[in-house]
Amino acid sequence: MTQFYGEHTRLLVSVDCIVFGFEEDKLKLLIGKRQMDPGRGEFSLYGGFVGIDESLPDAANRVLRDLTGLDKLYIKQVGAFGNIDRDPGERVISIAYCALINVKDYDDNIRNQHGLEWVNLENMPKLYSDHNIMVNKAINMLRRRINTEPLSFNLLPDLFTLTQLQHVYEAILGEEIDKRNFRKRIKTIDFIEKTELVDKITSKRGAALFRFNKRAYEDDPNFKL
Repeated sequence: MTQFYGEHTRLLVSVDCIVFGFEEDKLKLLIGKRQMDPGRGEFSLYGGFVGIDESLPDAANRVLRDLTGLDKLYIKQVGAFGNIDRDPGERVISIAYCALINVKDYDDNIRNQHGLEWVNLENMPKLYSDHNIMVNKAINMLRRRINTEPLSFNLLPDLFTLTQLQHVYEAILGEEIDKRNFRKRIKTIDFIEKTELVDKITSKRGAALFRFNKRAYEDDPNFKL
């Protein structure tokens, strides 16, 4: 700390992480009950205060790593939330981040340690402070980006069926998609590759498994679906 700006009031800055997963054809949100005052016992997103030696992305990634045990997650800043009365405990400005994970990659032991649970987005309860607003802004951001960024693959396993991919889109957009047109568009995207493997678990007749070729996308990062 320096001697500068001593005449100004100091504020607290936090990050709140909006973690989405996808399971059973539903978009899910990771929430828990607050373990501190104010708002103890209320459903809440998971977050933390920004350290003196941290950038905002560093703080968000630290929180997510502590929360999930996972690194290199898809993460995007949603926005800043600074209403004067948003936190009854102190004057806190929060920066919200959205993260996408494959539910199967998340160790349930870590989730239970934090007292967290997955809830269907459509059944989201009342959350602490302005966290519902954060979640709604995050889903609107995903809806704007999903057709121009390959973000949906972060919610899926490495190998997936086209039906699973379509259901991810439908879960995020909140509407049904025409199957024939969807698959027709998928065939025009070079970095969504069909493998020789077949899924016989979720499909009785056996459905072809596909994968997202990240290297091919990075060589030519043009995506429009």
